[in-house]
Amino acid sequence: MTNTLILLFHPAYERSRANRALSEAAAGQPGVTIVDMQALYPDGAIDTDAEVARLIAADRIVLQFPVQWYSTPPLLKGWQDAVLTRMFYVAYESEGRLIEGRPLMIAASAGNVPEAYTPAGQNRFPLRELLRPLEATAYRCGLVWQEPFLIYAAHKADAEALQVAGEHYARRLAGMGSQAVRRSEPAPSDA
Repeated sequence: MTNTLILLFHPAYERSRANRALSEAAAGQPGVTIVDMQALYPDGAIDTDAEVARLIAADRIVLQFPVQWYSTPPLLKGWQDAVLTRMFYVAYESEGRLIEGRPLMIAASAGNVPEAYTPAGQNRFPLRELLRPLEATAYRCGLVWQEPFLIYAAHKADAEALQVAGEHYARRLAGMGSQAVRRSEPAPSDA
């Protein structure tokens, strides 16, 4: 069975309807492990040993979060700095190399409507473009970038829309990485 690891980075998960709907739908899928990172690290002190082991044990990786000011929540950025820096700059041979070729998917929720994420919209740029730093990170780490799973107007969605989104998310998770191939060349040693 494929082990899908969902790292949930939501600073106020208890109030989230959209990310909760996604998590609940994902939890019903075989082989899915969901880790509420904010609950695990409320003070931001990340256990890098535990996080490295968690990534190495995963076959597929999902980073789930609400978009905040066109970026990731602070804990996700701190996790990247602590965990990925160690895996790919400090211990590449014994850690980073071991997860190359694994699929990585972003599951992000946004508060605004899709039209706001257009050149003429309030946010000017498509949400997928705002996620480019994560795509660059995936490339640098030798992970296979998957099409992001995006929810718009997350706080305005009704229960039916959230249920449909959860079902769609579960299907995406089930098919995630079916085209993934391992990266053949080693990751570059500089960024």
